[in-house]
Amino acid sequence: MNAKSFFTHPLGIVAGSVGATLLWGSAYPTLKRSYEELGIDGTDWFEQLLFAGYRFTLAGLLIFLFMVVIKEPLKYRAGSTRAVLSLALVQTVLQYMFFYTGLSHSSGVFGAVISGTITFFSIIFVHFADRNDRINRRKAGGLLLGLAGLLLLAIPKGIELGWHNAFGQGELLLLGAALFAGYGNLLSKQSVSKFPVAYVNGYQMVIGGLALIVIGGVVEGFAPFHWTTPAIILLFYSALISSAGFVVWNYVMKYNSVGSTASFLFLTPVFGVIMSAIFLREEVGFAVIASLTAVCCGIVLVNRKAKADKAKPAASKSVAAR
Repeated sequence: MNAKSFFTHPLGIVAGSVGATLLWGSAYPTLKRSYEELGIDGTDWFEQLLFAGYRFTLAGLLIFLFMVVIKEPLKYRAGSTRAVLSLALVQTVLQYMFFYTGLSHSSGVFGAVISGTITFFSIIFVHFADRNDRINRRKAGGLLLGLAGLLLLAIPKGIELGWHNAFGQGELLLLGAALFAGYGNLLSKQSVSKFPVAYVNGYQMVIGGLALIVIGGVVEGFAPFHWTTPAIILLFYSALISSAGFVVWNYVMKYNSVGSTASFLFLTPVFGVIMSAIFLREEVGFAVIASLTAVCCGIVLVNRKAKADKAKPAASKSVAAR
């Protein structure tokens, strides 16, 4: 079975989408533990960017290794410069400058919840960019279910902190990161339709990662960290999160519409909260279970309509052939 056959099969779509969001959800406890090991606190902005640069450069190199294993050429593809540089700027540099800074000034739960807005931004951007992937009634219903799930995650913290104190500078920065991530999904869809998935992701991560290293290193120096064995393991795992997650996700998007696949991104904050509870011993209550239920129902609703939409053109062609 080739990549297209796998990632267009319903089980392949679910496996790829859930696998990518599971990896991204694990980023929250991984980054928190990494900061603890390296002594990075909320005010060490440039150290955060430097660590992000190490992470994404290593992630890009892991993708290059994967390309060597599958015997895919690393050489430059004519006409790919704009696509790769645009993705490096939007999906790596800008998204993670906002994300790392915002996460250091926000609670983990709210950070996970806000990351779910990537779905909305993705579908809104593609609504205006692709006339064949518009928002319709059932898709809007699925998005509202997903939003309800995310709000359910936020309720406990909102009650504890007070809703008037729940959204501040950190949350706004995370919202900006989600906006860049949503736009990055559209750019990725356009790029991987012309160039190989691994090629696009590998080069954009290396270029974006090196840019972050330069930004952080000029201020903090290029080797300010004391690398313990756990810190090295966490760095490699965080790089694996990015390399494997983005490659698998972009294979799913390459062969399916953004409007249908973006609904799976609602799973990222749910997985983030669950794994934070497991590895950071944060409490999981009824809100998380209710959230997961709403998110899954939203995914089913969006993707059922996507299948119906695919069936309509096929039926029209059949009638025309007769």
